[in-house]
Amino acid sequence: MKFLIAGLGSIGRRHLNMLRELEQDDIILYRTNQSTLDGEELAGIPVYTDLQEALNLRPDAVIVANPTSLHMDVAIPAAEAGCHILLEKPISDDLSHVDELRKAAEKSGSRILVGFQFRYHPILNKARELINEGALGQVLSAHSHWGEYLPNWHPWENYRESYAARADLGGGVIGTLTHPIDYMRYILGEVEETASLQGHVSPLELSGVEDVGEMAIKFKSGAIGAVHVNYFQRPPDHRLEIVGTKGTLRWNNADGVLHHYDMPDEFGTWSANPAAPIHTEYPLPDGFERNYLFVAQMAHFLKVVQGKAEPRCSLEDGVRAVELVVAAKELKAIGKIK
Repeated sequence: MKFLIAGLGSIGRRHLNMLRELEQDDIILYRTNQSTLDGEELAGIPVYTDLQEALNLRPDAVIVANPTSLHMDVAIPAAEAGCHILLEKPISDDLSHVDELRKAAEKSGSRILVGFQFRYHPILNKARELINEGALGQVLSAHSHWGEYLPNWHPWENYRESYAARADLGGGVIGTLTHPIDYMRYILGEVEETASLQGHVSPLELSGVEDVGEMAIKFKSGAIGAVHVNYFQRPPDHRLEIVGTKGTLRWNNADGVLHHYDMPDEFGTWSANPAAPIHTEYPLPDGFERNYLFVAQMAHFLKVVQGKAEPRCSLEDGVRAVELVVAAKELKAIGKIK
C-alpha cells in the first residue's frame, strides 16, 4: 500500500514513524513548509509541494496531519481521488466544508477514520465496558479535566508559532484538546445540550485563541457532565470521573489506573453503618506507554484501508466533535454581564 502524509509537524512525523513500525515503507510526503520542525529525518522520502502531483501517484491512503484550518484543503481532493483517509482531529475549525467532504467520500467510496487516539486506550475502553455492563447503574454525572502547559507541550518549537496558539491555523485549547469531548461521547453516548465559558486568561502569548474552556454537557441519557481544558496548568493533569447510582469510576492519565468504587448499599437508602465501597483497580497492561495509542490507531487504519474493518471513529464522529467545539465558542457570550 502507498501512503501520502500531508503535514510534517509533530503528529505527521509520529504517523510516519507508526507506518514504519508497522513495516509500511511505500510513503510519500506533501508539505507546505508550515512546520516549525527541521527536515533532516525526512531524508530519502519523496517530498512534494504540489498536492495534485502527489495524488497523481495514486496513493491508497492519505494521512491528513497539517494544521486544522487546512485539513479540508487536503481531505476533499484526497476523497475525490478515492483515497482512504486518516483525518486528524479536529477535522476542521468550522463546518463550512463538511458536506463537500462527505459527498466526495460517498461518491468515491473513500473510507475516513478520524484521529481520536484515546478511543484505543485500554483503560478508557475498560470504563466503557463496565458502564455498558451496568457496573455503575444509572450514570448520573461525568467530569473530564485536562490541563497542559503549552510552552512545554512541544518543547522543540516556539509555542507562539504553533498551530495550537494561532487562530489562523485553527488553534485554541477547546479544539486542540478536544479528545475529552470525543471520548466522553464514546463512553457515555450522544450529547443533547451544551453550554460553555472560555477565554484567554493567562499571560501566554496567543494569537486570537482561548487558553481555557469549560463546557457543561447534558447527555441524551439524562446524565450531566463537564469538560475543562486549559493551556496553563503546571504540572499537567488529565483525569476523568464518572458517577452512577451503584458507584464511581476514577481515572488519571498520570498512572493510567482505573479505580472502580462499587457501593454495596442500595441507592437512596440510609444506614447508620454504611458498607465500605468495594475498590477494584484496573492497571495498564505491562509495558504500556503513550505511543501504544498511535500504534493501535494506525494498525486499525491499515485494516480500514484494506476493507477489513469499519472506522472506529467515523467522519460523523469527527463532525459531531466539531459541532460541539463550534457550539462552545458560539455560546461564550450568552449570559455575559456587562
